Amino acid sequence: IRHQPFPAAWREILRRRVPAFARLPADLQLQLKKHVQVLLAEKPFIGCAGLEVTDEMRVLVAAQASLLQLNRRAGGFPNLRQVLVYPGAFVVDRPVSDGGIVQDARRVLVGESWQQGQLILSWADVLAGAADPDDGRNVVIHEFAHQLDQENGAANGAPFLGRRAGHDRWAATLGAAFEALREQLARGEPTLIDPYGASDPAEFFAVLSELFFERPAALAVQNPALYAELSAYYRCDPRAW
Repeated sequence: IRHQPFPAAWREILRRRVPAFARLPADLQLQLKKHVQVLLAEKPFIGCAGLEVTDEMRVLVAAQASLLQLNRRAGGFPNLRQVLVYPGAFVVDRPVSDGGIVQDARRVLVGESWQQGQLILSWADVLAGAADPDDGRNVVIHEFAHQLDQENGAANGAPFLGRRAGHDRWAATLGAAFEALREQLARGEPTLIDPYGASDPAEFFAVLSELFFERPAALAVQNPALYAELSAYYRCDPRAW
């Protein structure tokens, strides 16, 4: 698959719809296109709520997801079995426990990643995330970061990092930044990191991944150690793009 030519129609989609692609150095552009080809060959995309999935939708999702796979072997996201795409935000009913009473709670979402291998996206929000590569918000990056987090079990903000020392350094650096964010929010201070990241460590990692790829310079200035951890994990330095 990697040796097949990249379709001209897909190249035009990247040019029109993914401003972030033009910023990449030539070698990373080539890498990203190969990752897109493999991802689209391996993972089925399914339209929901009457949505008919087009090549533009598939390429746009795959291109943004492939940013997370640069400088890695093609064929990432091994646990992902299918990508479900809704026209816009979708509603889920989730059981919650409140004082021993379990009841359904309805939530409106723009994306979700399941450990069982499904990833769900709102097409409207996929478009919005791709259109502005500088706002620090990208639902595709967010949900595919959850997939990376879920490769070694339930999402907990600690994707597979290899050696124990790497895990210890990651836990210390991200743990301190997570607590600092919660303290800032408790004091009512504005934060670079989206307040949603204070929900739990898994959301913190996903929100940080959005910032890392879309506002790398700001994140590096605010917390150099945090940026260094993410740069080592993602094997790239988006500031250079």
